[in-house]
Amino acid sequence: MTTEGFIVLDEKTLREYIKKTPSLFSKVGSDDVDKLEVKEVGDGNLNFVYIVTSSSGSIVVKQSLPYVRCIGESWPMTKERSYFEATALKRQYGLSPKHVPEVYHFDRTMSVIGMRYIEPPHIILRKGLIAGVKYPLLAEHMAEFMANTLFYTSLLYLTTTEHKSAVAEFCGNVELCRLTEQVVFSDPYKISEFNRWTTPYLDGDAEAVRNDNILKLEVAELKSKFCEKTQALIHGDLHTGSVMVTHESTQVIDPEFAFYGPMGFDIGAFIANLLLAYFSQDGHAAQGNDRKAYKGWIMDTLADTWNLFHKKFTTLWDIHKEGPGEAYLHEIYNDVELRELVKQKYMTELFHDSLGFAAAKMIRRIVGVAHVEDFESITDLVKRADCERRALDFAKMLMKKRRNFNTITDVISAAQ
Repeated sequence: MTTEGFIVLDEKTLREYIKKTPSLFSKVGSDDVDKLEVKEVGDGNLNFVYIVTSSSGSIVVKQSLPYVRCIGESWPMTKERSYFEATALKRQYGLSPKHVPEVYHFDRTMSVIGMRYIEPPHIILRKGLIAGVKYPLLAEHMAEFMANTLFYTSLLYLTTTEHKSAVAEFCGNVELCRLTEQVVFSDPYKISEFNRWTTPYLDGDAEAVRNDNILKLEVAELKSKFCEKTQALIHGDLHTGSVMVTHESTQVIDPEFAFYGPMGFDIGAFIANLLLAYFSQDGHAAQGNDRKAYKGWIMDTLADTWNLFHKKFTTLWDIHKEGPGEAYLHEIYNDVELRELVKQKYMTELFHDSLGFAAAKMIRRIVGVAHVEDFESITDLVKRADCERRALDFAKMLMKKRRNFNTITDVISAAQ
């Protein structure tokens, strides 16, 4: 397939591409490109992802296709999303370099990004959670990543001129935003050809979602916030498949859905996927390992993630209270008591936004188009459906009653 100088790379043409691209060739430095080891490792949903290895180094090369890979050319998708991914990666690397891979090369015509290879023993976080692995620094690292990337791209730090310019740039990522609007906020609540669930066991549950008018009122409010609230540069797809981990390292990847949106969508996405992992654990229990201790660790990590984020985010706010940010001008909000009231109101709304978006993300992963391996890897369909139903029931409650929760501990108590 070719369009306007674009060709879909394969193992052979990628080798030639690297040879002609100094910023990539210098990283793998092999005189004979035929000796480069090229392995395609994409998850199959949207893009091709290659790991390229030589005796002197390794890189990752990612190419966006002009359609949804897992569906085919019948579902067109702009390849321009790679521009927004590369731009977001560069900005997030600048703000949180310990937790974002460095970009070496970007080719807008070919929709190719060349970046640091996140080496073994890093694995996708979702796979670690399925396997029951504990990551002691996960909450600390994710809180740091979210606090830095969200605070420094918001009006708490930026002038309105800087902020509007950044918002305008990322407004071009409209197709991926529309995809999110469709699969998260619309399709699960109506008959859609792409929806699926563990049938026949969840047939009634899927129908109940489509017939729940209170749920529809709440998801409409969340969709409105997603579309209209240009709070900060968000990753846009911050699930446990977009995080690579070891016990010492956490790396956030794949921000192709990035745009200026509500902070709570990123926080909520990560919360949702920890909760999905939690509810899936009974399906992964085995003789001699009931996963109860691991479920406790997941909930501890969930609590630590929000609490540490809250602390780091408000600390940045305090440090920069007299800075350039124009949301709360220091001349107006220099009274200590008033500033605390402002922070409390802001963080409470952010907490409730995060819970609402978490609920929406959970629901779509159970009765929408794209599911999660946490549940899909449970081969016993009755057991899988039981885990999914408990997650779905909790998510529906959370969306409707999110404003009643004051702390993350309250949320965890309701889930257990």
